[in-house]
Amino acid sequence: MSCEQSQIQLHAYFDGELDAPSAAAFEGHLKSCSECQSVLAAEEALRASIAQANLYERAPTGLRRSIAMQLPAPPAAPSAFAQPTSSPWRWLALAASVLFLATLGWQLRQYFPGFSHQPPIIAAALDAHLRSLQQGHLADVESTDQHTVKPWFDGKLDFAPPVRDFAADGFPLLGGRLDVLNVKAVAALVYGRRKHIINVFVWPGAPSEVSPNSGESQGYNWAAWQSGGFSFCAVSDVSPADLQQLQQLFQKD
Repeated sequence: MSCEQSQIQLHAYFDGELDAPSAAAFEGHLKSCSECQSVLAAEEALRASIAQANLYERAPTGLRRSIAMQLPAPPAAPSAFAQPTSSPWRWLALAASVLFLATLGWQLRQYFPGFSHQPPIIAAALDAHLRSLQQGHLADVESTDQHTVKPWFDGKLDFAPPVRDFAADGFPLLGGRLDVLNVKAVAALVYGRRKHIINVFVWPGAPSEVSPNSGESQGYNWAAWQSGGFSFCAVSDVSPADLQQLQQLFQKD
Protein backbone atom coordinates (compact mmCIF):
# COMPACT_ATOMS: atom_id res chain seq x y z
CA MET A 1 0.00 0.00 0.00
CA SER A 2 1.47 3.36 -0.99
CA CYS A 3 -1.21 5.52 0.66
CA GLU A 4 0.09 6.80 3.98
CA GLN A 5 -3.45 6.92 5.39
CA SER A 6 -3.85 3.20 4.64
CA GLN A 7 -0.67 2.30 6.48
CA ILE A 8 -1.43 4.37 9.56
CA GLN A 9 -5.19 4.55 10.08
CA LEU A 10 -7.06 2.06 7.93
CA HIS A 11 -6.75 -0.96 10.21
CA ALA A 12 -7.51 1.12 13.31
CA TYR A 13 -10.63 2.44 11.53
CA PHE A 14 -11.62 -1.09 10.44
CA ASP A 15 -11.33 -2.37 14.03
CA GLY A 16 -13.24 0.60 15.49
CA GLU A 17 -10.23 1.89 17.43
CA LEU A 18 -10.30 5.54 16.23
CA ASP A 19 -11.93 8.29 18.26
CA ALA A 20 -14.81 10.25 16.73
CA PRO A 21 -12.74 13.10 15.19
CA SER A 22 -10.15 10.72 13.71
CA ALA A 23 -12.84 8.40 12.32
CA ALA A 24 -14.67 11.33 10.73
CA ALA A 25 -11.43 12.62 9.19
CA PHE A 26 -10.58 9.17 7.78
CA GLU A 27 -14.07 8.79 6.30
CA GLY A 28 -13.56 12.11 4.54
CA HIS A 29 -10.25 10.81 3.14
CA LEU A 30 -11.91 7.54 2.15
CA LYS A 31 -14.32 9.32 -0.20
CA SER A 32 -11.48 10.46 -2.45
CA CYS A 33 -8.96 7.60 -2.11
CA SER A 34 -9.69 4.60 -4.32
CA GLU A 35 -6.73 2.69 -2.87
CA CYS A 36 -8.07 2.90 0.69
CA GLN A 37 -11.53 1.94 -0.58
CA SER A 38 -10.08 -1.20 -2.20
CA VAL A 39 -8.06 -2.20 0.86
CA LEU A 40 -11.02 -1.63 3.19
CA ALA A 41 -13.31 -3.67 0.93
CA ALA A 42 -10.76 -6.52 0.90
CA GLU A 43 -10.54 -6.46 4.71
CA GLU A 44 -14.33 -6.56 5.03
CA ALA A 45 -14.54 -9.45 2.54
CA LEU A 46 -11.88 -11.39 4.44
CA ARG A 47 -13.69 -10.89 7.74
CA ALA A 48 -16.97 -12.06 6.20
CA SER A 49 -15.30 -15.15 4.68
CA ILE A 50 -13.77 -16.15 8.01
CA ALA A 51 -17.12 -15.68 9.76
CA GLN A 52 -18.84 -17.95 7.23
CA ALA A 53 -16.14 -20.63 7.13
CA ASN A 54 -17.17 -22.33 10.42
CA LEU A 55 -13.54 -22.79 11.40
CA TYR A 56 -14.36 -24.22 14.81
CA GLU A 57 -15.78 -27.35 16.41
CA ARG A 58 -18.57 -27.25 18.95
CA ALA A 59 -17.65 -29.00 22.20
CA PRO A 60 -19.56 -32.22 23.02
CA THR A 61 -22.62 -31.67 25.22
CA GLY A 62 -21.21 -33.94 27.92
CA LEU A 63 -17.99 -31.94 28.29
CA ARG A 64 -19.64 -29.18 30.35
CA ARG A 65 -21.17 -31.77 32.72
CA SER A 66 -17.84 -33.56 33.08
CA ILE A 67 -15.97 -30.36 33.95
CA ALA A 68 -18.67 -29.22 36.39
CA MET A 69 -18.42 -32.51 38.31
CA GLN A 70 -14.69 -31.95 38.88
CA LEU A 71 -15.10 -28.44 40.28
CA PRO A 72 -15.41 -27.91 44.07
CA ALA A 73 -18.89 -27.14 45.35
CA PRO A 74 -19.58 -23.41 45.83
CA PRO A 75 -19.80 -22.18 49.43
CA ALA A 76 -23.28 -22.13 50.91
CA ALA A 77 -25.02 -18.75 50.85
CA PRO A 78 -25.38 -17.18 54.30
CA SER A 79 -28.79 -17.42 55.91
CA ALA A 80 -30.98 -14.35 55.72
CA PHE A 81 -31.45 -14.65 59.49
CA ALA A 82 -27.77 -14.99 60.32
CA GLN A 83 -26.48 -12.19 62.53
CA PRO A 84 -23.43 -10.49 60.97
CA THR A 85 -20.38 -10.39 63.13
CA SER A 86 -19.29 -6.94 64.14
CA SER A 87 -16.69 -5.33 66.31
CA PRO A 88 -15.95 -1.84 67.63
CA TRP A 89 -12.99 -1.64 65.24
CA ARG A 90 -15.26 -2.04 62.21
CA TRP A 91 -17.42 0.87 63.32
CA LEU A 92 -14.36 2.97 64.08
CA ALA A 93 -13.02 2.28 60.57
CA LEU A 94 -16.34 3.30 59.05
CA ALA A 95 -16.42 6.54 61.04
CA ALA A 96 -12.84 7.31 60.01
CA SER A 97 -13.72 6.79 56.34
CA VAL A 98 -16.68 9.18 56.58
CA LEU A 99 -14.50 11.79 58.29
CA PHE A 100 -11.79 11.42 55.61
CA LEU A 101 -14.27 11.90 52.75
CA ALA A 102 -15.81 14.94 54.42
CA THR A 103 -12.36 16.50 54.95
CA LEU A 104 -11.36 15.76 51.35
CA GLY A 105 -14.50 17.42 50.02
CA TRP A 106 -13.87 20.52 52.16
CA GLN A 107 -10.27 20.78 50.93
CA LEU A 108 -11.34 20.42 47.29
CA ARG A 109 -13.81 23.25 47.70
CA GLN A 110 -11.04 25.40 49.21
CA TYR A 111 -8.49 24.75 46.46
CA PHE A 112 -10.93 24.49 43.51
CA PRO A 113 -13.74 27.04 43.81
CA GLY A 114 -16.91 25.73 42.24
CA PHE A 115 -15.80 22.10 42.54
CA SER A 116 -18.97 20.95 44.27
CA HIS A 117 -21.32 22.19 41.55
CA GLN A 118 -19.17 21.76 38.43
CA PRO A 119 -20.83 19.26 36.04
CA PRO A 120 -18.55 16.60 34.51
CA ILE A 121 -19.00 18.02 31.02
CA ILE A 122 -17.60 21.37 32.21
CA ALA A 123 -14.48 19.62 33.47
CA ALA A 124 -14.21 17.87 30.11
CA ALA A 125 -14.51 21.23 28.32
CA LEU A 126 -11.69 22.66 30.43
CA ASP A 127 -9.48 19.69 29.52
CA ALA A 128 -10.36 20.06 25.83
CA HIS A 129 -9.49 23.77 25.94
CA LEU A 130 -6.06 22.98 27.38
CA ARG A 131 -5.45 20.32 24.69
CA SER A 132 -6.39 22.77 21.97
CA LEU A 133 -3.67 25.20 23.07
CA GLN A 134 -0.98 22.71 22.09
CA GLN A 135 0.65 23.45 18.77
CA GLY A 136 -1.39 22.18 15.82
CA HIS A 137 -4.48 21.29 17.86
CA LEU A 138 -6.45 24.53 17.82
CA ALA A 139 -8.39 24.23 14.54
CA ASP A 140 -9.14 21.64 11.87
CA VAL A 141 -10.40 24.40 9.59
CA GLU A 142 -8.78 27.83 9.92
CA SER A 143 -10.91 30.66 8.56
CA THR A 144 -12.48 33.92 9.61
CA ASP A 145 -15.38 33.30 7.22
CA GLN A 146 -18.40 31.68 8.87
CA HIS A 147 -19.53 30.50 5.42
CA THR A 148 -16.33 28.45 5.20
CA VAL A 149 -16.33 27.09 8.74
CA LYS A 150 -20.00 26.11 8.94
CA PRO A 151 -20.04 23.88 5.79
CA TRP A 152 -16.84 22.19 6.96
CA PHE A 153 -18.86 20.44 9.70
CA ASP A 154 -21.31 18.95 7.16
CA GLY A 155 -21.17 15.14 7.30
CA LYS A 156 -18.80 15.16 10.29
CA LEU A 157 -21.50 15.68 12.93
CA ASP A 158 -25.17 14.72 13.10
CA PHE A 159 -26.12 18.36 13.66
CA ALA A 160 -25.27 21.74 12.12
CA PRO A 161 -23.61 24.01 14.70
CA PRO A 162 -24.54 27.72 14.71
CA VAL A 163 -21.33 29.30 13.38
CA ARG A 164 -21.24 33.10 13.54
CA ASP A 165 -18.51 35.72 13.24
CA PHE A 166 -18.50 38.50 15.84
CA ALA A 167 -15.46 40.42 14.58
CA ALA A 168 -17.41 43.68 14.64
CA ASP A 169 -17.98 43.14 18.37
CA GLY A 170 -14.37 42.23 19.15
CA PHE A 171 -14.69 38.45 18.91
CA PRO A 172 -13.33 37.42 15.47
CA LEU A 173 -13.96 33.87 14.31
CA LEU A 174 -10.65 31.99 13.87
CA GLY A 175 -11.86 28.53 12.81
CA GLY A 176 -13.35 25.31 14.12
CA ARG A 177 -12.62 21.67 14.83
CA LEU A 178 -14.20 18.42 15.99
CA ASP A 179 -13.79 17.58 19.65
CA VAL A 180 -15.09 15.09 22.21
CA LEU A 181 -16.57 15.86 25.65
CA ASN A 182 -17.44 12.85 27.79
CA VAL A 183 -17.60 10.55 24.74
CA LYS A 184 -19.86 13.11 23.01
CA ALA A 185 -18.83 14.47 19.60
CA VAL A 186 -19.14 18.25 19.67
CA ALA A 187 -18.27 21.23 17.51
CA ALA A 188 -15.54 23.51 18.85
CA LEU A 189 -15.72 27.07 17.51
CA VAL A 190 -12.56 29.11 18.02
CA TYR A 191 -12.72 32.86 18.65
CA GLY A 192 -10.13 35.52 19.42
CA ARG A 193 -10.29 38.26 22.02
CA ARG A 194 -7.34 40.67 22.40
CA LYS A 195 -4.74 37.98 21.54
CA HIS A 196 -6.54 35.44 23.75
CA ILE A 197 -8.22 32.24 22.57
CA ILE A 198 -11.82 31.32 23.38
CA ASN A 199 -13.17 27.83 22.71
CA VAL A 200 -16.95 27.61 22.37
CA PHE A 201 -18.14 24.00 22.51
CA VAL A 202 -21.56 23.34 20.93
CA TRP A 203 -23.80 20.26 20.91
CA PRO A 204 -27.55 19.59 20.60
CA GLY A 205 -29.42 20.92 23.62
CA ALA A 206 -29.83 18.80 26.73
CA PRO A 207 -31.14 21.07 29.52
CA SER A 208 -30.59 18.44 32.20
CA GLU A 209 -26.91 18.08 31.24
CA VAL A 210 -25.71 21.63 31.76
CA SER A 211 -27.65 24.52 33.26
CA PRO A 212 -26.84 28.22 32.70
CA ASN A 213 -23.86 28.85 34.93
CA SER A 214 -20.30 30.18 35.03
CA GLY A 215 -17.19 29.74 37.10
CA GLU A 216 -13.42 29.56 37.28
CA SER A 217 -11.05 26.61 37.48
CA GLN A 218 -7.27 26.34 37.22
CA GLY A 219 -7.00 29.95 36.10
CA TYR A 220 -9.57 29.63 33.30
CA ASN A 221 -13.08 31.05 33.21
CA TRP A 222 -16.05 29.20 31.75
CA ALA A 223 -19.64 29.98 30.94
CA ALA A 224 -22.41 27.54 30.00
CA TRP A 225 -25.82 28.30 28.55
CA GLN A 226 -28.68 27.02 26.39
CA SER A 227 -29.90 28.77 23.26
CA GLY A 228 -31.75 27.83 20.08
CA GLY A 229 -31.87 24.12 20.92
CA PHE A 230 -28.12 23.92 21.58
CA SER A 231 -25.92 23.66 24.65
CA PHE A 232 -22.89 25.96 24.76
CA CYS A 233 -19.79 26.03 26.92
CA ALA A 234 -17.17 28.77 26.43
CA VAL A 235 -13.73 28.43 28.03
CA SER A 236 -10.87 30.93 28.05
CA ASP A 237 -8.48 32.94 30.19
CA VAL A 238 -10.33 36.16 29.30
CA SER A 239 -12.40 37.89 31.96
CA PRO A 240 -15.84 36.61 32.98
CA ALA A 241 -17.30 39.84 31.54
CA ASP A 242 -15.86 38.98 28.11
CA LEU A 243 -17.40 35.51 28.20
CA GLN A 244 -20.73 37.01 29.26
CA GLN A 245 -20.59 39.42 26.32
CA LEU A 246 -19.86 36.55 23.90
CA GLN A 247 -22.73 34.57 25.42
CA GLN A 248 -25.12 37.49 24.82
CA LEU A 249 -23.98 37.70 21.18
CA PHE A 250 -24.79 34.03 20.67
CA GLN A 251 -28.17 34.45 22.27
CA LYS A 252 -29.16 37.27 19.92
CA ASP A 253 -31.36 36.25 16.98
